[in-house]
Amino acid sequence: MNLEISPTGLFRLPWNLADNAISWLEPTSKCNLSCDGCYRENRINSHKTLEEIENELNVFQRLRKTDSVSITGGEPLTHPKILDIVSMIKKRGWKPVINTNGALLDNDFLIELKKAGTFGFTFHIDSFQNRPGWRGKNEIELNELRLFYANMLKKVGGLSCAFNATVYPENLEYVPHLVKWAQENIDKVHIMVFIIYRMAIFGRNFDFYVGDKKLETKSIHYIIEDNVRRTDITSEEVVSEIRKLNPDFNPSAFLNGTIKPDSYKWLLAGRLGNKHQIFGYTGPKFMELVQNIKHFFTGTYLAYANPKVSRMGRMYFPLAIIDNGLKEIIKNYFQAFLKKPLAFFSKVHYQSVLIIQPIDFLENGELNMCDGCPDMTVWNNELVWSCRLEEQLKYGQNVRAIKKKEQIV
Repeated sequence: MNLEISPTGLFRLPWNLADNAISWLEPTSKCNLSCDGCYRENRINSHKTLEEIENELNVFQRLRKTDSVSITGGEPLTHPKILDIVSMIKKRGWKPVINTNGALLDNDFLIELKKAGTFGFTFHIDSFQNRPGWRGKNEIELNELRLFYANMLKKVGGLSCAFNATVYPENLEYVPHLVKWAQENIDKVHIMVFIIYRMAIFGRNFDFYVGDKKLETKSIHYIIEDNVRRTDITSEEVVSEIRKLNPDFNPSAFLNGTIKPDSYKWLLAGRLGNKHQIFGYTGPKFMELVQNIKHFFTGTYLAYANPKVSRMGRMYFPLAIIDNGLKEIIKNYFQAFLKKPLAFFSKVHYQSVLIIQPIDFLENGELNMCDGCPDMTVWNNELVWSCRLEEQLKYGQNVRAIKKKEQIV
């Protein structure tokens, strides 16, 4: 099995600005937590009206094909009209997926959200959220909280369940344990996402400009004062860390950077198995077939699969005729009949593991963004990078990074 990661060896996801799998809706900037590394300033009185949200959905419909709409923020569950927002998205034929920290979610609220049309949830849980009752807990200890939400969704049924965690230098060592935890709960956790910590450092190597005006003070939420924490962890480093505990971990699809084709901005792995054993990882041809078949029949690329499909892992086996990853999976599956019968006779599930590497500051001050970014949002009736929305809100344009003269050799 080839474990080398290269842009020519992976399937380049076909997503682009006008034809994507996901779009990003922010009904509010208000949040009930204060997460280290968040890109959004917490604005208490920032709930958008339903008319404003309707207009943003109209912009998506006019400019961008999409399979799913991520409802984010801020904390979207703080919005008093969240049920209406979900229903508005559902009525347009899109999958409403709520990105939440979960603090405001209980079983009754969950049932209401499902009735309104919610397709799934992505829970943001990590050790740098300043979460009441969980401060000082590491990622392994936080698995108790993750399992609480996974079980809540499992009990209600029919909902996609994903978790994301920000990867900092301080918790990088825990990432392989979260991948292992996801396997142990593969019957209820469909997607595990790792978002690498990124911040712009004010006063280090770059000056920041709006047009021709230099910013003299730190004025953007994600531009921080000089510190010693690393802000340049890469997806490849995360893969190397995962392989310390999961040596066969093997991504097969990616999005490259807008400047560097060999930067893995979205790096996706798909695997088949159960809590007893991961039989292997699907290959690039599988990813290509899934995306293209979905687009051929529905006109949109796939973002979130129906949980029923994730439970039917064996149905993918015939695709081994075109995919080498599935050939390896089938071999390991039948070997388990003798080596690990419990794994062989248990249901086979499909699970995704995604690594996201946000903005890279290059040496010359250029910003390497995600090419074909799924997380584009609406500002002033146009599509903009959600991770740089604060620049639009404050200045009406993106801030430029210019290398300091003393840094130029």
